[in-house]
Order: sequence, then structure tokens, then C-alpha cells
Amino acid sequence: MRVPSLCCAVLLTAVVAGPLSAQAREAIGQSSAVLTPAIRVGNMVYASGALPSRGANADTTIQGQTKSTLENLKRTLEMAGTTMEHAVKCTVFLVEGADFRGMNEAYATFWPSAPPARTTVVVKALVVPNAKLEIECIATMPSK
Repeated sequence: MRVPSLCCAVLLTAVVAGPLSAQAREAIGQSSAVLTPAIRVGNMVYASGALPSRGANADTTIQGQTKSTLENLKRTLEMAGTTMEHAVKCTVFLVEGADFRGMNEAYATFWPSAPPARTTVVVKALVVPNAKLEIECIATMPSK
């Protein structure tokens, strides 16, 4: 007997499970025409990319922008009913590879032990001028 490939198994699972119902997908935060801050599906929260705060008093260092971005992400996760401690995967988009060390120093203060899995990617630019990074996150809901 031939064992189906992983691709076929995933497709079969998707067909058997069917599409997500409207109630299973919950928007978190104030949505715009093109963006929702986070989506909760079951016990998972998928947070959109967070950016640093802007304005006259905004910190322009990579450490300051990382802290600001993670504070914004923290608020989004809390709106969804979870916390940074339940983050399981983050993706960091850096404009400058040389900023990795500074980003990492600030990032580590949010997860002093057992940080989530992470991918860091250097990109040419972000959609917000002068933003040095963007961070997206996947988290689980706390056990009840």
C-alpha cells in the first residue's frame, strides 16, 4: 500500500474539516479596510505586524523602537485575551542588519527566559517611513 504524501494529507484534512465558520474567526481591535490588528481562531491569536509608536517624543534608536513595537504588540495580545508569555512565534523585519544586536537586547527584556521561536529578516524598507522594524506574532490563549 502506498502512503499518501504530506501534501495530500494536508489537502484531505482541509477538505474533511471544511472552511472555518464565521464564528470561529474573531477580529481583535479596530479593523480598517485592509488591516485587522489580530485574528483569534480557536485558541490561537495571529497578530498583524506591529510598528513603533510615532510622534514628536518617539525614540528613534533601534532599542527604543523595539521596545515601543513590543509594547504595541503586547496591547494587541491583551485585547485578544492573551499575554506575551503565551507568544509562540515572532517574525522580526529589520531595515538594517546592523541593528540586530540592539533589537535583540531590547527584545530579550520582554522574554528573559524561554522566548518564543523567532525569525528575523532584513528587508529593504517598511511601509512607515523611519520605522526600523516591524514585529508580527502568533500566540496561544491561556488555559481556562
